[in-house]
Amino acid sequence: MAKLSLDKIDGMIGGLPLPKNILTTLREDAIATEVSEKQLLEIIDRVVVGYQLSRIEPCDAAGVVAAQSIGEPGTQMTMRTFHYAGVAEINVTLGLPRLIEIVDARKIPSTPTMTIYLSNNRNLPNEEMDFAFDRDKAQKVAWRIESTKVNQIASVTTDLAQMKIVININEKNMLRREINFNDIVAIFRDKISDAVIEENENTFQIDLTPKDQRYRDLLQLAKKIHDVTLKGIDDIKRVVIRKSNDSDEYVLYTEGSALSEVIEIEGVDMRRTTTNNISEIYTVLGIEAARNAIITEATSTLREQGLNVDIRHIMLVADLMTSDGEVKQIGRHGISGEKASVFARAAFEVTVNHLLDAGMRGNVDELAGVTENVIVGQPIKMGTGDIRLISRKLDQEAKPKIEPKARPKKDTAAKSKDAEVKPAADEEIQAKPEKKSKKSSKADMMEEEIVEEEEFFEEEEIFEEESGDAEPKKKRGRPKKV
Repeated sequence: MAKLSLDKIDGMIGGLPLPKNILTTLREDAIATEVSEKQLLEIIDRVVVGYQLSRIEPCDAAGVVAAQSIGEPGTQMTMRTFHYAGVAEINVTLGLPRLIEIVDARKIPSTPTMTIYLSNNRNLPNEEMDFAFDRDKAQKVAWRIESTKVNQIASVTTDLAQMKIVININEKNMLRREINFNDIVAIFRDKISDAVIEENENTFQIDLTPKDQRYRDLLQLAKKIHDVTLKGIDDIKRVVIRKSNDSDEYVLYTEGSALSEVIEIEGVDMRRTTTNNISEIYTVLGIEAARNAIITEATSTLREQGLNVDIRHIMLVADLMTSDGEVKQIGRHGISGEKASVFARAAFEVTVNHLLDAGMRGNVDELAGVTENVIVGQPIKMGTGDIRLISRKLDQEAKPKIEPKARPKKDTAAKSKDAEVKPAADEEIQAKPEKKSKKSSKADMMEEEIVEEEEFFEEEEIFEEESGDAEPKKKRGRPKKV
């Protein structure tokens, strides 16, 4: 099989009616696989046919098709939660509730979670930076991320006789999480100001006595102690370590989300770490990252239910939600409530409020969209309704008049000779222009007759009105000429 040269491949692919990215991919694959000319021609035919079939017709209602394609499978989705990565402690909302969270652009999802990838520097000489394939190092990163509360490393008891709270710290748990006793005491002194704190470093015991010796104050102090975070990030309650199915690296799954704080921790691969909180992605990484997150989350939610929706429908929704530079929900507080058309806003929700407000403001609806034209019973500007036929009336007066051709002049010498020989012919020559002038004035005479007839009928109508008729009679037709 003869190998195609680069010039031959470029010549076969160069003039194809395909997008640039498809042409680039086709060229790279043709070079890598070393196909023959016959095989490349067959591949090109299939690619061109597939691309033509993927295009929509002009004036097609792409938004309606996208809404149908997402809404119809959405009615079959179940309302349930899913145990993430096989761990019972971490739950993630999927199905229809999750899809509603995405299109509503919720600030905080019902079950926020993160997928944290660790840095992989296996090929570098410094193996200390390799966190992804070392279980112990991955665990240390997890403890830096997970919120460590007092009850995870100590036992808390309430002494009602002496009106104080006693904290007995487990030394083993404290050292395993890499927490220092003096740091714990400093945290308590910083976050609890309405109690007297006494510590015993030898027994790892801390006593807290409320300044006001009252039972209610003692209970409030106990509640504050349980809410104190000794290490980690407050918003992340739990971190679970699992080995990836695709490779041997360890991945962290969290209950809670704090993207801006997690990516600053040593050992975290910020390029691959993700969260299901779209609002947080928009705040930290920007609008394009939020758009990609909407597409990814919606696609994964539908596929988890066994539903396959063309990604272009989801991309259209994501583009609409992020077109203004910020993430907006598809609802009356977002895209639907900001439409320029009064009827379009009223057709969605709170109909009376929109109509009253538009009436007081004197708003005018241009009837440019689909909804408003359906309401008033006009053809929508989609499909065949977007084709306009323009009829033009030709101005009769603007038509150029065809002038009669002038007869060529004869030579004066010939004229004189003809005059001597045939004097009667000269009279005929002079008579011909007179006949032509009569023909040219015939059209003018007809126009004058029409004007006179119109003036006659107008005078007749005026006469009938003056004579007391209730309604003027219709203009009679033009009299026939005998």
